[in-house]
Amino acid sequence: MVSNTTIVRAKWIVKGVSQENVAEIIEDGCIAYNDTGILAVAKFGELLPHHPGASVVHYQNHVLMPGFVNGHHHVGVTPFQLGVRDNALELWWAARIAERDIDAYLDTLYSAFEMVASGITTVQHIHGWMTGSPETVYAASSAILTAYQTIGMRASYCYAVREQNRLVYEDDSSFCRSLPAPLGERLADHLRAQTMSFDEHMSLYGQLREDHQKQQLTRIQLAPANLHWMSDKGLMAMVDSAKRDGVPLHMHLLETAYQREYARRRTGTTAVAHLESLGALGPWMTLGHGVWMSDSDMDRVAHTGTCVCHNCSSNFRLRSGVAPLKGYLKRGVTVGLGLDEAGINDDRDMLQEMRLVLRVHRGPGMDDEDVPNCAEVLKMATEDGARTTAFGSTIGRLEVGRQFDAVAINYDSATYPYQDAAAPVLDAVMHRARTRDVDTVYVGGDAIYSHGRFKYVDRDQVLAEIAAQLSKPRSAAEIARLRLSKDVSPFVKRFYDGYLNRPGGTVTLAGHSRNMMR
Repeated sequence: MVSNTTIVRAKWIVKGVSQENVAEIIEDGCIAYNDTGILAVAKFGELLPHHPGASVVHYQNHVLMPGFVNGHHHVGVTPFQLGVRDNALELWWAARIAERDIDAYLDTLYSAFEMVASGITTVQHIHGWMTGSPETVYAASSAILTAYQTIGMRASYCYAVREQNRLVYEDDSSFCRSLPAPLGERLADHLRAQTMSFDEHMSLYGQLREDHQKQQLTRIQLAPANLHWMSDKGLMAMVDSAKRDGVPLHMHLLETAYQREYARRRTGTTAVAHLESLGALGPWMTLGHGVWMSDSDMDRVAHTGTCVCHNCSSNFRLRSGVAPLKGYLKRGVTVGLGLDEAGINDDRDMLQEMRLVLRVHRGPGMDDEDVPNCAEVLKMATEDGARTTAFGSTIGRLEVGRQFDAVAINYDSATYPYQDAAAPVLDAVMHRARTRDVDTVYVGGDAIYSHGRFKYVDRDQVLAEIAAQLSKPRSAAEIARLRLSKDVSPFVKRFYDGYLNRPGGTVTLAGHSRNMMR
């Protein structure tokens, strides 16, 4: 009788990270798995006799690690590739009005290629900001999910709900009325084309959830886009839906100092304190970015079991600041790791992102506990990142009962021509491995990427199709958006001039005004 069990053997297996933030490594280890998941993890000599007839795959010079989780992702071809230079987030949004149109399926495959090639097996895809009818949005959402299923990645998908303040931190109609009449009318038309009602957003969530309930690689969850984009009523309706359906939420929050000031004016307190008072915080909620949290905010996050996703590259590229990462980790907050639109080199390289996180948060001083270590960063990119998605504890570690999502990294090529043996294995990989050293990527035991080739998709063909699409002249609609972006950007800049220095002001949202004074 032929066994359907496969054994993967490696020079080192990194099962995961212990509660003491120590990498759990088995030398000459192996993993037995089948289509139900991981059956056993042990040294090769101990495990092999228990699985006679199993096929064996041997990575003689490799480190086998849990597959990485990109906990915060939006698009394929990057904004910079589409002509949008890095800028402060609030100005960057106005520039992005000019982006080209691109087929959602091809666009998703483009970033999926980069993610998988760096060892990412699961992505938190936060879709949104799309022009068109609910039917158009549904078709694009379906195309995105089909792309992930085709390449073999796991995707935890959500379409970001925005109810208000779609361009600046002010009511849409108020801002449009403040512009010269022709420009205000053009912007109002553009924003209306991006607008879906709250009921339409929730119908989209329900339809996608029904469509993909039997899909092994796909999960559907919820995303209230940000505090300034949501009414309290809408936000809590989503929290109630998440609790009812047992799905997580992912919400941008306090990405910039301007968002912190907006929250103060709207609520009279901090964004986090406001969310806690509503009952929105809890293990079901992940807060994306969280750059501008105070110590008391972080205490609230830790006390409620709320998760955070750290997007280090994005925070640098969009001038948002440096997140208080060690403050989160010291409090025991679950922190995932996200590449957002793109990493520091305009790609989706998780190996590079982990190195960046490791380096950025090394402030002056001599105490090791004041800086993140390699195990903590790995945990962010694997187990804790998984906890922020709808896949939860089914992935993120190489242990019995979980899915066999893994990346095999060639240690010899990563450390060539020399690496002193005193360096811990994980540290050497974290410091030196590149995408060229990623040998094989498994999702659910399926080797979807091996030796630079994707199992199910022809990368060269997809890239050629993208190149052909974007080599065409801009359409009339694209030209109109380019002009709109150029015309409206100075007024967006003017709106924020002095915003952080005002002692108070009136914020218009959801049909009413509230005066906020210090």
